[in-house]
Amino acid sequence: MAHYFTDNSDLEKNEKSFPLFFEDKTYTFITYSGVFSKNKVDYGSYAFLKVLVNQDLGKRILDLGCGYGPIGIVLKSYFKDSVVDMVDINPRAVELTKLNSQENKVEVNSFVSDLYSNITSRYDSIVTNPPIRTGKENIYKIFTEAYDYLEENGNLFVVIRKQQGAKTTIVKLKEIFGNCTILNKNKGYYILKSQKWLTNL
Repeated sequence: MAHYFTDNSDLEKNEKSFPLFFEDKTYTFITYSGVFSKNKVDYGSYAFLKVLVNQDLGKRILDLGCGYGPIGIVLKSYFKDSVVDMVDINPRAVELTKLNSQENKVEVNSFVSDLYSNITSRYDSIVTNPPIRTGKENIYKIFTEAYDYLEENGNLFVVIRKQQGAKTTIVKLKEIFGNCTILNKNKGYYILKSQKWLTNL
């Protein structure tokens, strides 16, 4: 069985299109089979965006595990002067991100990357709705390696459900960064922030 976090380019596309109504804006997203939450933007991403659009994300933002692009595309529409890079291990997801950025008239950089393997920049903010089904070891690697790809005083933002390990994620983030703030809880989803403090360098 092909998963949304693998190369499943050989699947039939079964293209869908649906709107996302967010704040006072309407977005349109095209999806194919073989991507996460293909019928609508998942509630975790929606709850995540409600918090993120009110944060100072800086001039360079990385959406890690971007799927078909809802988080990074919405953020680019709010933070027009920021550079937004969007990566996913799944080429089909990256293809859709390119289509959806055109559809929603925003300019982002989207490319295939197995976690940080093709990342060469540092960022003011890394945002992720992590692919839980890849397993705890992989998820923790996202958090651990984020530290090296953040600018000084940069922030990692994570959304994760309580039942999928929010409490242990908080412990792990405190271990890596020395801090973790719960920005919001929304229907079982925790929105977390950890900052790369100068004192931790």
